Amino acid sequence: MEEHHTTRQPDSSSNEDVVSLRSPGEDNSCNGSIRKGCDPYGQSQRSKLQNQRARINQQINKEMRMRAGAENLFRATTNNKIKETVALELTYVNSNLQLLKEELEDLNSNMEVYQTDSEAVNVPLIPLGLKETKEVDFSTPIQDFIHEYYGEDGLLYQKEIKELMDLRQAMRTPARNQTGLGLLMEYYNQLYFLDRRFLAPHENLGVHFHWYDSLTGVPSCQRALAFEKGSVLFNIGALYTQIGARQDRSASAGIERAIDAFHRAAGAFDYLKENFSNAPSLDMSGPALCMLVRLMVAQAQECAFERVALGPRDADLVSSLRLAQEAAQVSDVYLLARGAMSQPPMKNYVPCSWASLVQVKSEHFRALSHYFAAVALCDRMASEDTAEAEKTLLHFYVSPCARPPLGQLLGDAQQRRKFGKAHLRHAVMRHEEAIRLHGVCKILRKIDTLQDVLVLAHKRSLDKYSELEREDDFEPTLEAPHIRPAQSQQEPDMTLPHFVPVADLFQRLVSGRLQSFSDAPFRK
Repeated sequence: MEEHHTTRQPDSSSNEDVVSLRSPGEDNSCNGSIRKGCDPYGQSQRSKLQNQRARINQQINKEMRMRAGAENLFRATTNNKIKETVALELTYVNSNLQLLKEELEDLNSNMEVYQTDSEAVNVPLIPLGLKETKEVDFSTPIQDFIHEYYGEDGLLYQKEIKELMDLRQAMRTPARNQTGLGLLMEYYNQLYFLDRRFLAPHENLGVHFHWYDSLTGVPSCQRALAFEKGSVLFNIGALYTQIGARQDRSASAGIERAIDAFHRAAGAFDYLKENFSNAPSLDMSGPALCMLVRLMVAQAQECAFERVALGPRDADLVSSLRLAQEAAQVSDVYLLARGAMSQPPMKNYVPCSWASLVQVKSEHFRALSHYFAAVALCDRMASEDTAEAEKTLLHFYVSPCARPPLGQLLGDAQQRRKFGKAHLRHAVMRHEEAIRLHGVCKILRKIDTLQDVLVLAHKRSLDKYSELEREDDFEPTLEAPHIRPAQSQQEPDMTLPHFVPVADLFQRLVSGRLQSFSDAPFRK
């Protein structure tokens, strides 16, 4: 895996360009110092889930090694009897691999474990599981580098080496809070210094870094420190998704923390996409990271809609129309995320439950946008100032040709009722499609809160439609115009990593090696 630095490079004597991402949420499930991770055998649901993921990853790794050996034997042998035996063994191995991958997909689809414990009904958000890794021993390589390039006894730095290894061990099981993020960021920062202090370009420590794909469990191994750094940065983004998903979004403070977390997750994935290339695992490839960025931006936009819906709203035209446009914006960004998931190679990579939930949400929020448009037209027009109403409606629809003249729409209650009825009919249709899609996916059917939200919204639109229905109304129902999505301050943006000073574990070493590699005696 190669690392590309598209951002400003630091001065060799400065500590300014090491990444630091602030945590937006707290979790009391694990307490400890910055050097201590969660108990990997802890009894929390999240710990159990991550422990199961680690077990399955190891089994996948074992089966893949067996398959590779069997394939090599099959190609090498000319004995037909051995070929038949190996072919049968390959069938069993491939069958086991398929079962393990399905089991891992079920774990990746388990969203409820990561949601808030609040009694409030929140639509579940999609979290990302952490990448698993094997233990690494830095002792001998770093001691050799210290002796060869600095002319010092590497044994004198056993304390620093142990601290680095303890930090790596701790960051494998980070708490879902600021302490957990601190562990990951501290280790990422130390890798930055390790890279600049000990390694010349295209040189490596000689240590093999083993990481497992976050979604498939397929193992990858590289000696490049960039691969280690990229995997840690990926886990920083993944941990932010878990922090965002667990916030209580029934209160404005929880919504703000969730928005901030998903912004930072998107920023971490985008930074990884722009600064690292040739990833050996699919979860860190360009298409996967683009998909994750779109998904996180969509979830942040959903939280932004909830912030508007939760806040105080006057019963007027402007507030209802803006809420309709916010819902349309959420639908659009989820549609973009769905598009990214449906393209190869993501189509067969993303868990089916993720793709289904994204599609359900796109339909659900499109329905909500038409519902709030109908409420605005049917219930909010009478008391609204004509000038303000005309200004708001002017940019409400995507195509002005799809609606009647503003004067007619504002002055004719019958015409407003027709358009309101058209919006409600479209809302009902979209709600029914969301419920249908929800019922198709086995995993989503198990999420009661999601079904409750979908059914309640559908019933509300049906009840409103019944209010407008008249026995003597024989005119055909109009086609609801497309609502223009909101392009306001509520639109989420990615929060990119920013850089702050950090202490170098090996700062006792002389600074000559850190400043320049141009005159250093590089190993052949």
